[in-house]
Parts: sequence; C-alpha cells; structure tokens
Amino acid sequence: MFDQILNVVKEQMANHPQAASAIPADKADEVHKEVASHIEQGLQSQASSQGGIGGLLSGLTGSLGSGNPVTGAIEGGLVSSLASKFGLPPAVTGAIAGALPGILQKFATKATDPNDKSINLDSITKSLGGGGLAGGLGNILGKF
Repeated sequence: MFDQILNVVKEQMANHPQAASAIPADKADEVHKEVASHIEQGLQSQASSQGGIGGLLSGLTGSLGSGNPVTGAIEGGLVSSLASKFGLPPAVTGAIAGALPGILQKFATKATDPNDKSINLDSITKSLGGGGLAGGLGNILGKF
C-alpha cells in the first residue's frame, strides 16, 4: 500500500503549487516518502475508530478539512517530523499540511473507483489489518 500512497502523494503535491514550490528540490523525494509513511500509519491507526476500512474510505471521500479526525491524526505528527528530519520551516510544513486533505481524498477516490486499477483494495485491506479479499472486501463494499 505504501507505493500506492506514495504515487498519490507525488501526483497531488505536483498539483499543489504552494506545497510543491516550498519543498527544496534535493529533499523532494525524501519528503514525499515521509508524507506517504505518515499517511499509511495514520490510516492504519484510524481504520478501527472510523468503522473499519469501508468507514475510513467513506470518510476520506467526504469532507476532509482540518477538523476531520483522520486528517488531524496524520497532520500533527507529519508537521513535526518534517520540521525535525528535514529542517523545514513552518511555512513549508504548513503548505504540505495544507495539501494533506486533497491527498487523502484522492487516495480514497482511487481506492473506491472500480475503474481505477492504480489502487488495489486487497493490499489496502491487508495493510490496514484486514484479511485480504476473502476477509475484507465484502466488509469494505458493504459499507458503501
């Protein structure tokens, strides 16, 4: 699932000029990986409190402002990590955090689109603690 998230991060950051221009070119790849890592960890930790994977993905396709619990759970640790690991100033970490709702929404949209094969629901289910297609896809689809 990490690679799928990383691809969405890179795509969305390129489409978010304020965040993309704020990241030093020599640190872009590492920053993208850090963002993807925090998103993956945040999704894993939030899946159970959001009603399982289906509830989590459903919540991500809806409103994702700063008050959203998933966004909030990821944002705080991400901003701190980007500042400490890469020495990024608050203006840069804030721009990246501002792109987070769009990244999460794009990931969820791709995951729930049966015509988009770039995100594999089976890998999401396994990565977030489900049992793969046999154990989790019915639960995912049943929540929609």
